[in-house]
Amino acid sequence: EDLSKAMSQAGSSQFQEVIRQELEYSMKVELDKILATAHSNEIEHTKKDLEGFKKLFHRFLQEKGPSVDWGKIQRPPEDSIQPYEKIKARGLPDNIASVLNKLVVVKLNGGLGTSMGCKGPKSLIGVRNENTFLDLTVQQIEHLNKSYNTDVPLVLMNSFNTDDDTKKILQKYSHSRVKIYTFNQSRYPRINKETLLPIAKDVSYSGENTECWYPPGHGDIYASFYNSGLLDNLIAEGKEYIFVSNIDNLGATVDLYILNHLMNPPNGKRCEFVMEVTNKTRADVKGGTLTQYENKLRLVEIAQVPKAHVDEFKSVSKFKIFNTNNLWIALSAIKRLQEKNAIDMEIIVNPKTLDGGLNVIQLETAVGAAIKSFENSLGINVPRSRFLPVKTTSDLLLVMSNLYSLNAGSLTMSEKREFPTVPLVKLGSSFTKVQDYLRRFESIPDMLELDHLTVSGDVTFGKNVSLKGTVIIIANHGDRIDIPAGALLENKIVSGNLRILDH
Repeated sequence: EDLSKAMSQAGSSQFQEVIRQELEYSMKVELDKILATAHSNEIEHTKKDLEGFKKLFHRFLQEKGPSVDWGKIQRPPEDSIQPYEKIKARGLPDNIASVLNKLVVVKLNGGLGTSMGCKGPKSLIGVRNENTFLDLTVQQIEHLNKSYNTDVPLVLMNSFNTDDDTKKILQKYSHSRVKIYTFNQSRYPRINKETLLPIAKDVSYSGENTECWYPPGHGDIYASFYNSGLLDNLIAEGKEYIFVSNIDNLGATVDLYILNHLMNPPNGKRCEFVMEVTNKTRADVKGGTLTQYENKLRLVEIAQVPKAHVDEFKSVSKFKIFNTNNLWIALSAIKRLQEKNAIDMEIIVNPKTLDGGLNVIQLETAVGAAIKSFENSLGINVPRSRFLPVKTTSDLLLVMSNLYSLNAGSLTMSEKREFPTVPLVKLGSSFTKVQDYLRRFESIPDMLELDHLTVSGDVTFGKNVSLKGTVIIIANHGDRIDIPAGALLENKIVSGNLRILDH
């Protein structure tokens, strides 16, 4: 009986192997057809993109199910995640400028503002006093370069979605004291969920073909940075570390203490990879967490967790921290690992439904997942203020408000706020798009003493409104609520219909 079981298992794995080979062959045929439609000036980079995609697809066919064995997950050892206070306590050396001159700031700039109802790159959305995410980033680095007389460059990783618009805007910084470089993420074909073949028939990605292609997540930074030639140029200029973060994380400023810890490690052994983590709150249950796995620090994302353990993964007590995606990585290590093809990142399978109803999947990777491929990695538990992402208009309301003050491109929590946590803000669907959101606030309310705000339905705010404590405003369907100018709402629930008529 055991023998027949073993034979049928061998048979089925053989059968699966045959299917895998057939799928890879069909994929190769389709990709060759696509490549054949490229113009001579596109062939080189299209080939690189499709080669990269083929490798990812090969791994996708090999791997089955969530890629972590839950039983092997352990808490990271004490010294593998250092408290920021300890790193800050070392102080700064006199020659901080020479340390800064080894740094490159990289911002992940591949995303569009579609989730907030905007066309074009997300980095060009106005966040504070007419400044965009990109403006604030340039101001921060320019301030650094002027203060310390240094030459820290800014590198933007664009995608084919954001490259043209970003490059047009960059001209406005031509006189600022920041060298700005760009390189592009790869462009990979979306595949039909049923057939696992590309939906693109040719290489073009404009018009009706825009839906056929996608940028494969920020894990693509290693290959595309290397392939662009920029990595080698920066190493040749004597640069040693990159600080990578999402362009929509307004808390991700250059931290001199962390940089000093990297360049002058206390034990003399340099880290090749530092991930900034911060303590979870109830709002962060989905963030990836750092664990110890087979004697390496490893980032585990919710998508990799077996269904039976998702609740445990989300619990704030067992996994207390999450990845902010602020990363410090040694350039020489990226080059070494990229040349050995040794950067291992789990594949994220992202299902999408296109406008016409077609189900596709896109294969992606995450930049932080590579932590286990680097030597001597470290987590640093940083204050929550270094994680200030703007993903929704609810986030936008916080950063536009008097909770923060703006100085040289950096936002800092107002000293007038008595507790360091940010209020929980939930704006309803009438506020999702930036232009609707802006139309509904004549001016941004005073939120210094706010704990919690929920707004739902057709609600508008007049000038100089103050919100304190817990405020819940719900306009039922068909009703409208206008909060009058100068109103103070403290621990109030407003519902029904409230129209203030000018007479």
